[in-house]
Amino acid sequence: MSLLYERLTRWYRLLDPPEDHADETRAIQEALESASVGPLDTLLELGSGAGHNALHLKKRFRCTLSDVSEPMLGLSRDLNPECRHLHGDMRTLRLNETFDTVLVHDAITYMVTKEDLQAAMRTAFLHTRPGGAAVFAPDCFCETFADAAQLHEGDDGTLSLRCLEWTWDPDPADHTYTVDYAFLLRDGGEMLCEHDRHLEGLFSTQAWVDLLRSVGYDVEPIARPIGDGSFDRVFLCRRPLTLRSSIRP
Repeated sequence: MSLLYERLTRWYRLLDPPEDHADETRAIQEALESASVGPLDTLLELGSGAGHNALHLKKRFRCTLSDVSEPMLGLSRDLNPECRHLHGDMRTLRLNETFDTVLVHDAITYMVTKEDLQAAMRTAFLHTRPGGAAVFAPDCFCETFADAAQLHEGDDGTLSLRCLEWTWDPDPADHTYTVDYAFLLRDGGEMLCEHDRHLEGLFSTQAWVDLLRSVGYDVEPIARPIGDGSFDRVFLCRRPLTLRSSIRP
């Protein structure tokens, strides 16, 4: 588990402010509403993190939030006390219940093999009711990946953050890329310097579509707003009302 999701969670909202998720979650909500058949009330988010998506989506859905990091779930409980929170791995979680909608946001990028990616997709499918819908939101694809660097800063009372985020691909021949964070973190008069490395999965758009179909979903790429009038591509998935005979739970 990375430092960011364990020991450094006190500074997390300075890196990723909850209000920055408003436009994206509005688009996700509209996509889920357009794709679902039947009642639309419940949502399961796999890899819900600090609850920044749920802060907006809970106005429309009764949210169940699952994450592998207890400290991140703690942040979400503070922000979304009315939501149900569960500790679990998106590859293996089994709740013996289904939901009208499922969201798998950027935590899906921590699936670094096709086997793990398919396992997370299967979890989502098994928890999507027939006629329900899901959105998968990876950060990037093989064919569009480019090295990038950006600076982050934030201040909140005694806590301050300055961060360089550097996304790069050490080996273009494999299915992973690296995100390095160089943090300067201040708590009152105390200064902390940390390096945190994240290994994330990198697959082609077609691989995503093929894997989503293999677990049983009908798949449609849709546009997602990412700020400054720009959009990228995520996947809107529908669970058919009847299970195809070739699909195994």
